[in-house]
Amino acid sequence: MPTRMSSFAHVIDSFRHGGLSPNEFIAHIDRVLAANQSNSARLLEILTEEHTKIPLPPDVYAEAHRRIEHSAESVPGTTDDETRAVNSSVAGSDRIKGVGDTLNGRFVLEECLGVGGMGTVYKALDLRKLEASDRKPYIAIKVLNLQFRGHPKSLIALQREAKKAQTLAHPNIVTVYDFDRDGSMVYLTMEYMSGKPLSEILRTTGFSGMPYAEALPIISGMGRALAYAHERGLVHCDFKPGNVFLTDSGHVKVIDFGIARAFEKPGEESDATIFDAGSLGGMTPAYASPEMLDHREPDPRDDIYALACITYELLTGRHPFGRLSATQARSAGSKAPRPKNLGLRQWHALRAALSFDRETRTPTVARFLAEISGERQQRVSVGLVASGVVVGVILAAGLSYYWQSRTAGGEKLPPPVAPSAIAVAPSATPVTPPATLPPTAQPSEPALSLAAVAPILAGVSCSALAASVNDHALKVQGFLSERSGIARLKDTLSKVPGVKALSTDIQLVGDDKCGVLKQLAPYWTTNRQAGAAASIRTRDAELNLTEDDPLILDITTPGYNSYVSVDYYLVDGNVVHLLPNPDAKDNQAPPSHALTIGSLGEWVIAKPLGTELVVLLITPAPLFDGIRPQSETASDYLGAVEQRLRQLAAKYGSEKIAVDLIQITTKARKH
Repeated sequence: MPTRMSSFAHVIDSFRHGGLSPNEFIAHIDRVLAANQSNSARLLEILTEEHTKIPLPPDVYAEAHRRIEHSAESVPGTTDDETRAVNSSVAGSDRIKGVGDTLNGRFVLEECLGVGGMGTVYKALDLRKLEASDRKPYIAIKVLNLQFRGHPKSLIALQREAKKAQTLAHPNIVTVYDFDRDGSMVYLTMEYMSGKPLSEILRTTGFSGMPYAEALPIISGMGRALAYAHERGLVHCDFKPGNVFLTDSGHVKVIDFGIARAFEKPGEESDATIFDAGSLGGMTPAYASPEMLDHREPDPRDDIYALACITYELLTGRHPFGRLSATQARSAGSKAPRPKNLGLRQWHALRAALSFDRETRTPTVARFLAEISGERQQRVSVGLVASGVVVGVILAAGLSYYWQSRTAGGEKLPPPVAPSAIAVAPSATPVTPPATLPPTAQPSEPALSLAAVAPILAGVSCSALAASVNDHALKVQGFLSERSGIARLKDTLSKVPGVKALSTDIQLVGDDKCGVLKQLAPYWTTNRQAGAAASIRTRDAELNLTEDDPLILDITTPGYNSYVSVDYYLVDGNVVHLLPNPDAKDNQAPPSHALTIGSLGEWVIAKPLGTELVVLLITPAPLFDGIRPQSETASDYLGAVEQRLRQLAAKYGSEKIAVDLIQITTKARKH
């Protein structure tokens, strides 16, 4: 057994190549420490250097790291300056902690999950959650590594990571809770996920790539996370397989925005921060763009280069440039061969994203995802004709947002009340003053109430209407059949006792929409009159879209865990399911969540053109057990929806079902 410090690197190399088992490797470290304990700081430095070159298994590295730190802490009366520096960071009660220890008397570290550029991640039991009988008492804790812990700005680094990560509330980005310290140990708390990092899959013996169809959902999940961060002015700056986590439930989560840095978006003033976490270092050369290696200002295209490298590895099992850094590969004139399982058009997209020149590299993640998925060539066109006007939307395949939430629950309440069959008719004549009143007395004005208006609105056939009252002013909004017309409704409402001012915000719809309104109007009205917690909007406030425009929808969900369905109703009697659908099955949403779908170009307006309804349907449990076909007749779908909504209302309460509607008009692009 070698005892000199210079030979420790050879021990590590022997372990890497199978010459030592993990237990034998740890035993070697113990013998080295016993023989030369006073030089443990140098031993730790070698371990860190070797791990930086070629990462060791996370659990082995964490255990080796911990034993050497404990050894450094226990050295009595040493005169070695380096060892003294280590001891000073863990003096007194600030003992280095690892598996089996507790942070701040609350978090019990139970398992090492991995080691990143800035810290070690543990699975931890939250004793406070356990005491509260929380069904999910586990969290993940990221503890800064020793070299960062000793950095004077390490606490700032973790605080910045926590702050940035907390602003990135996206289903493909790990949820970060808070940051804190226990003595010298600085740590970050985040959601615990069961699964494995993508790096573990790529490094599996014999892995030679995934089929394109299997890789695409992972590529899409990674891309959505990066696109979301880029929209908020952040570049990851260390995107690599080790920072992509695949959960057991099939979700993709991007982690470790530790050195994410802001970039200046066009038209915005730069908001320079006092501290840049990137100054602590921590990029991975095999995935860093040439511009990052040249220390240029961060740009979203840096992450696109890394995403392209990972995409290539997913498809082939090999790094596109043999794990050379981008600058080395460029100098060597390296060119990645086309993956055998990738179509020509998709290969052109991947090759553009692998460009060594930022100016010729794919400009946005959305563009990369659209091209690598072949959306522009694989659209499903759905058309219709109504009154001589053509309406349609192109549904692009393969992309959607995945939303994580727990199964929603609720108390049993009565089922929704069906619309009243009361006919629209003038109300009673206003009360006249009794003859016995003194000549100076004035008749009392009847109060205006929703109770007087609601039966009238509910009795209007083919409509979804909601009212609000302010003193003697009545406002009505919603949707009404063209055949009924607004004039007749206004005339009826103006005669309601107490109405002095009447305003309307009503859209007329074709008779072909009556089936949708009849089925969903009660839930739309309840949602509207409760403040419209569930809503769907397009980016165009005028609801006018032009051919080739993307259909981008902003959605908000109510204050409970829910399942989200988005459907596009066509005048030919069919309905297209935008979410969920066979290519986008996960439609869970957390409480009070705001999100955007379609920003990656999933849906594009195309001929035929005209006017249509887009419907948001929120339910407390999955609307159906399985995924329905992407397109079906509206009558079949609405029949199934009616039966299922009755079941959900009986179990959870009708107030847990919410609907919002938008009617859009599309027109041809002028050439």
